[in-house]
Amino acid sequence: LSANVPADIILLNYRRIADFAANGALEPLDSYLANSETLSLDNLFDPAVKAFQFADQQWCIPQNISSLVVYYNKNLFDAAGIPYPTNDWTWDDFLNAGLTLTADTNGDGVTDQYGAGIDPILYRLAPFIWQLGGELVDDPANPTQLVLDSPTALAAMQWFVDLQVKHHIVPDAAAEASESDESRFLNGTLGMFFDSRRGTPTMRTISDFDWDVAPLPNGSTPASILHSDGYCMTADSKDKEAAWRLIEFANAQTGQEVMVTTGRTVPSMRVVAESPAFLEPDNPPANSRVWVDVVPTLRQVPTMPGWVAVEDAASAEIERAFYGQASVEEAAAAAVARTREFFAPATQP
Repeated sequence: LSANVPADIILLNYRRIADFAANGALEPLDSYLANSETLSLDNLFDPAVKAFQFADQQWCIPQNISSLVVYYNKNLFDAAGIPYPTNDWTWDDFLNAGLTLTADTNGDGVTDQYGAGIDPILYRLAPFIWQLGGELVDDPANPTQLVLDSPTALAAMQWFVDLQVKHHIVPDAAAEASESDESRFLNGTLGMFFDSRRGTPTMRTISDFDWDVAPLPNGSTPASILHSDGYCMTADSKDKEAAWRLIEFANAQTGQEVMVTTGRTVPSMRVVAESPAFLEPDNPPANSRVWVDVVPTLRQVPTMPGWVAVEDAASAEIERAFYGQASVEEAAAAAVARTREFFAPATQP
């Protein structure tokens, strides 16, 4: 906000909209949609549309629909004789590739090339829990607590943590503090990096090696995690009709075709996401279709007030386990206990 003048439109990640809506900061968009001749939610990917619904109202229009993927260094794979990831690669395939790529390349006894980089946070762990058939919460529609201490969630979390504490294909805390995973990937010393489409513009600055993207390795149940931001109208907007016209334009075909040129977004409109403008850009990745192909497997975290606080508290415990400071069981139990207070009855807008 500038000079205490409220914004008319804000771009929010879906994980935050319940907090804003419950506090009366957003204008519901249902009536605007009902009268619109330009914008129809039927033309947008359904998982993204639903992610911006709370208390039976549509609060924002999804500008993009991304998901977590694996960016990989094709040159390192070639040098190691490893086949590139496929659409049906498994957790074991991923681990074996990571083990092969992790190396002390100069013989000084210190690992200087790692197989993979992934943030030790709940948002990164979630799809692996889902892939084993587990859940993050007791009831995704009306959650009352985390269930990271369930046997299935613990098994997924143990596999996730073992990437660092047992297999050492991910940098430890000291190595991560000295150089981020993203920086290692850009410098050619990290084989695989987990990120959403937002990482693409940065990756396009790479000139020393070839890279591409692949879907997440598969567990027993296909699942990936939704990444989506939406245009929201503020309740205090002084010109709601003008704000709505801008939201309409930005999310209609012309607006989405403009945004796709940035390389940062996966269009939420099907016809644009399926078009050459997105799938066949002049710049990498060659496999942009991966973001479209995984849409049927996308799941979202709960839309509820306080969810960001849940993620922050749980991620702190996951990080402790990931860097060997706690067992998986200890971290999961602590995450469940620390987050109970955030699952109070949701405040309705």
